[in-house]
Amino acid sequence: MRDLVKRYWDEGLSRRGFARGLAQLGFTTAAAKALLQNLDAAEDQSEGTANARSDGPPSSVATGSGGDLVVAQAKAAGVEYVFTNPGSFEVGFFDSLLDTPGMQLIMGLHEGIVVAMADGYHRVSLKPGFVNLHVIAGTAQAAGQIFNASRDGSALVLTAGLNDNQTWSDDAILAPRPGYDQKEVNRQFTKIAWDARDGRSLPLMLRRAFKTAMTPPGGPVYLAMAHYALESKNLKAEILPGKRFLLNARVRPDSAAVQDAVKLLLEARRPVIVAGDEVWKSSAIAELIALSEKLGLPVAADRAGYSNFPPFHPHSVGAFSIASQWVKDADVLMFIGSRDAGGKVVPGAPEMPSNAKVIRVGMDTAAMSRNYATDVAMIGDVKASLKHLLDAIDATATKDRLTKIGASRAGQLRAWSTTRRAGIDAAIKKNSGQSPIHPDELGAVLARSIDKDAIVTVENLTGKYESFRFGHRGDEQMYLTNTGLGLGWGIGAATGAKLAAPDRQVVCTIGDGSVMYSASGLWTQARYGIPVITVVYNNKNYQTVRHAYYAYQGKMTTTDKYVGMYLGDPDIDFVKLADSQGVKGEKVGTGADLESAVKRARKATQDGKPYLIEVATARYGGGAASTWHEGFQLSAKRKRNV
Repeated sequence: MRDLVKRYWDEGLSRRGFARGLAQLGFTTAAAKALLQNLDAAEDQSEGTANARSDGPPSSVATGSGGDLVVAQAKAAGVEYVFTNPGSFEVGFFDSLLDTPGMQLIMGLHEGIVVAMADGYHRVSLKPGFVNLHVIAGTAQAAGQIFNASRDGSALVLTAGLNDNQTWSDDAILAPRPGYDQKEVNRQFTKIAWDARDGRSLPLMLRRAFKTAMTPPGGPVYLAMAHYALESKNLKAEILPGKRFLLNARVRPDSAAVQDAVKLLLEARRPVIVAGDEVWKSSAIAELIALSEKLGLPVAADRAGYSNFPPFHPHSVGAFSIASQWVKDADVLMFIGSRDAGGKVVPGAPEMPSNAKVIRVGMDTAAMSRNYATDVAMIGDVKASLKHLLDAIDATATKDRLTKIGASRAGQLRAWSTTRRAGIDAAIKKNSGQSPIHPDELGAVLARSIDKDAIVTVENLTGKYESFRFGHRGDEQMYLTNTGLGLGWGIGAATGAKLAAPDRQVVCTIGDGSVMYSASGLWTQARYGIPVITVVYNNKNYQTVRHAYYAYQGKMTTTDKYVGMYLGDPDIDFVKLADSQGVKGEKVGTGADLESAVKRARKATQDGKPYLIEVATARYGGGAASTWHEGFQLSAKRKRNV
C-alpha cells in the first residue's frame, strides 16, 4: 500500500494503475475512489504550501536606511541580479547595494535595455526580474519594453526613485508634472503600481510587488520609492524569505470540466490543440506531447513568446490561422495555456470556425472568451490540468479505442507534415548560394552551426526559422521572442537570457533596424563578460513595414518608392559599432562564410567574450529591389556655409 501511494505521488503511476493496484490488494471500487480523492486533496494542500515553507529562519529584522531595508528584502526574495540605469535620486538604494554579497548589479546605458535584460532573464529562468529605474524620466523611457513584458505576462518587479511633487513644490526637477503621479506613467502596462513614501513600509511593499508579479498570470509590477524614504536612517522592519510569500500552487481544474473535455476530444471528428506560453511556464511540455500522441491531435502554435510544441514533431501544423486546413475544418479547438483568437481590429471574417466547440485550459481567465465563445473551461495550472486530463482519458476509454483514435489521426498528420517539410526544404535549396545570402539559407546554416540546445532570441519578423529544431527538451533549441513587437528588445533579452542560463549558448538573431534601438546593450555584454553571439540580419530595410506598405497597393506600390524604409546611404557598419563598445565581430555575405564565422564566434564565447556577426542579407517580397529614399539635404538649402 505504501509503495503504491509513493509511486502515485511521485507521478510514476496513473490513476487507473493506482486503482488496479488497490483492487489487487482487495479494495472495493468505492474505497479506491475515496482514497484517491483524499490523496489528491493532500497533494493539493502540499503543493499549495510548499513554497510557503522555509528551510531557514522564518523571518529576520533589518535595521538601517530605507535603502538597506529594500536591499535586505530583495536579497531575501532571491534576487540575483539588479538590472539598472542608475540615478542620483536612488542614492539610498545604491549605497546599500555596495557591500551586499550575492546581488550583482548589471548596468545598462538606457532604461529600455535594462527592462529587456530583466525580461529575458525571467523568460528563461522563470524567476522574477528585478529592475531599478531612474525616477520619472527613466520610467517613461522604459515604457516600450514594459509594454512587451506586459503583453507576455513577464514577472518583473520594476522599482524607481521618486522625486515627490506632493510634499511642497509640485514643479520639481525630474518629478511628475504638476497634478500627476509617477505610478500612472506606465499604469496600463503593469498589473498594479504603487508610490512609497515611508521607509519603514518599503520591505512590505516590495514583498507585495514580488507576490503580485509572480502570481499567475504574471506581469510587471511598479514601485516608485521616494528618495527621502530610501535615505531615511535608523529604520527597522521585518524581512521575510521568499518562500513565505511567493506562493505557487498547482491549481487543479474542476473534475466535471475535465470529463466534459474528455468527451469532446474522444467524440471529435477533427480536434486541434492551440498551444500557448503557459505550457512552458508550467513545465508542461511532456504532458502536451503525451496528449497529442495519445489521441493523434494536431498542434497549432499560438502567437507566443516560446515554441511550446516542437515544430519538427509530425503533429505540428504551424501557426494558428483560420486559413489553415486543420483549423478551418476543426470541430473542437482546445486552447492550452493560450490566448484567445483575435488581434485584428474588426476582422473581415471570423478568425475561428463558427461551429467548433472550444475547450480552454489555463490560469489566465482574462484571456478566455475575450473574443470568442468557450464551451468547457478547465481553470488550473496547465501541467496539473493535463495530468488529470490524461488520467481521465485512460479511465474513460479502453486501450484499443485510444489506439484506434490516435493511429487514424496520426497517419494523416504524418503525411501532411512530410509534404510540408519537403516544401520547406525545396525553398531552402532554391534560395541557397545567393549573395547577399537569402534568409532561407541563413536560417538553415545558422540552425546547424549553433549548439543543439542553444537559446535563440529573435527580434526579426522576416527572418526564416523553419530549420531550427525548437523545443524545450534537452536536445532542442529554445525559441525566445516577444509578441508586443516593440523594437529594442532583442540584445537586452539575449543578455538576460545568458545570465539566466550561463552554461547554455545564447544566440541573438536580430534585424538591422532593431539593433539601432538597443545597440548599447553590447556595452553591457562586454563590461560583464556576458558571452552572447549576436547575428545581425542586415538588409538595409524595415522589411516588415515595407511588406505592409506593399500590401496596401497604393502610390508607394505603383511607384516602387517606400517612405522611410531604406536604411542605406549611409550604410551602418555594425561591426565597427560593436567594436566601439568592446565587442569583436566580422561581416559575412555567404552561407560558407557564416558557418566559419559561427565557429570563430563560438571560440570567442568559450573565452568568455561576446561576438557579433553582421550578415549581408537579401530582401524579399514586394518592393525588395527598391533603394529609393528621400533625397533631402539640408546643406544644399543653406544661405551661409556654416
